[in-house]
Amino acid sequence: MPEYEFVDVYVPRGVSRRETARLLTDHAEYGHWELYRLTLMRDGSRRVRLRRRIIRQVRATW
Repeated sequence: MPEYEFVDVYVPRGVSRRETARLLTDHAEYGHWELYRLTLMRDGSRRVRLRRRIIRQVRATW
């Protein structure tokens, strides 16, 4: 089963959907993150949880 690491991003309520999409796109492109969960709060802010796969290097034995 793959292992993941997570990061939470808080987007305040004054940020537009377009700016939020641009922010998440930058995270995806440059940090190799993918969207795991997006929660829209009652006050209009967003809590975004991103994840990326942890790739473990297997040590070679000679």
